[in-house]
Amino acid sequence: MSKKETTVENNLENVEHALGRTEKFIEDNQKTLTIILLALIVLVGGYWAYKKFYEEPRNTEAQKSLFQAQQYFGNEEFQLALEGDGMESGFLDVIENSGGTQAGKLARYYAGISYLHLGDYESAIDYLKQFKTSNEELKSLAQGAIGDAYLELGNQAEALKQYNKAIAVNNAVTAPFYLMKKGLVLEAGGDKEGALESFQTIKDDFSESVEARQIDKYITRVSL
Repeated sequence: MSKKETTVENNLENVEHALGRTEKFIEDNQKTLTIILLALIVLVGGYWAYKKFYEEPRNTEAQKSLFQAQQYFGNEEFQLALEGDGMESGFLDVIENSGGTQAGKLARYYAGISYLHLGDYESAIDYLKQFKTSNEELKSLAQGAIGDAYLELGNQAEALKQYNKAIAVNNAVTAPFYLMKKGLVLEAGGDKEGALESFQTIKDDFSESVEARQIDKYITRVSL
């Protein structure tokens, strides 16, 4: 027998031994493997059932509750938007009853902005900090609104920190808006150099924005 034939034969024997060991393992552990397989089926099926029969209906119901509150919000009836009208739920009800749904998460943003308009700045900060989203524009608006609340509370340092976070999202609409706010806060605080930097960034990087239309007068004012 050649060396090549011997090698092939040895490899076949090794494969046979491996298969034999696998079969023996399955035979010896058949009960355990069956339990594991059944557990996986239950877990996958349970997750699907949870999503289909619990989470989706809850989110649909929460969306319905959110809708009326959004109508009040759009009409600037912020107290009704928060608390509801006795018949329809407000944002606070949606958060309490469906806080883990997408509608519940969005309700935190609306609640924060509502409190900001009502002058309850601490509550505005609390709800807006709870709001999490992957939407860049909403994320920037939430950070900027937190900055507005801190500014109303007289905390300019924290307001600027939040405006910087809003600007860092680098959204073409919100970034120049909060650059303008940042510049005005710095100018009011006597930091003309910092204000100039903010205004110049609008001119250089966001020349198509609404804020850029009259930015030259702000640049001139802090340059004097």
